[in-house]
Amino acid sequence: MERNMVVGMTKAIQLLKNKFNKMNHSNGEKHYGPHLGVLAIVFVSLFVGSLVILGVLTKGVFYPRPDWQEDLVKDYFNRFGPLVRIISFLQFGAAIPLGIFTATITSRLKFLGINAAGVNIAQFGGFASSVFLAISGLTGWVLSQPALTAAGNPIRVFQLFGFATGGVGHVTALGLLLAGISVTSGFARLIPRWLVWLGIITAVFAELSSLSLVFPNLTFFIPLGRFPGFIWMIGIGFTLTKSKKLTPHQ
Repeated sequence: MERNMVVGMTKAIQLLKNKFNKMNHSNGEKHYGPHLGVLAIVFVSLFVGSLVILGVLTKGVFYPRPDWQEDLVKDYFNRFGPLVRIISFLQFGAAIPLGIFTATITSRLKFLGINAAGVNIAQFGGFASSVFLAISGLTGWVLSQPALTAAGNPIRVFQLFGFATGGVGHVTALGLLLAGISVTSGFARLIPRWLVWLGIITAVFAELSSLSLVFPNLTFFIPLGRFPGFIWMIGIGFTLTKSKKLTPHQ
C-alpha cells in the first residue's frame, strides 16, 4: 500500500512537471510578470485623474508655480488644502505602478536576451522617476496641512521642493527610462518603429526640462517630456513581446 502511494505521488509530481514545462515551451519560453499595459494604464489614470480633479474642483485655478509670489502661494493652499491632500495621495499612489512597470519591463528585456547598458540606464531612470514622484506627492501632503499654512515662510520652501521633485526630477528621470528602453528595444526590433521614435524624442524633451532649473522660461519642456511619455508607456505595454521566439516587429 505504501509503495502504491509513493508511485501515485511520483506520477502526480511528474504530471505537474510536464504541465509546467509545457507552459514554458509553448510558443517559446515566456516571461511571466504583471501586464505592462495594465500597469501603464493604472499609472496614467492615477496621475491624469489627479490633474482632472484639481482642474475641475478648483474651476481651472492653476497649481502654484515657482514664480508665484509667496502670498499667492499661501492663499492657494489655504483655499484648496483638502483638495491638494487628495491629489497628493493619487500622485503618490501613481509612483507605485511606475516602479513596478520599470522592474517588469527591464526584467523582460533581460529575459529576451538584451544585455545592453540601456536596460540598466532605463531601470535607474524608472526607479528614480518613481521615487521623485512619491516624494513630490508626500511634499504636497505636507503643504496641505493647515499648521504649515499658518506657519508662513516654510510653505514656500516645500512648494519649490515639490515642484523640483515632481516636475523636473520626475520627468528628467522618466526620460532615461524612455530612452533606455526605446533604444535597446529598437535595435532588437521588439517594438514598432513609431514607438521607438516617440520614446527617443520624448526623452530628449524630458532631459531638456532639467534646464528649467537654470532658465525658468523653459518649464514648457516638462509637459512635453511627461504626457507623450504616458502614450509611450501604454503603447509599449501592449506591444512588447513576452516570448523569446516571438518578435513580431522584426
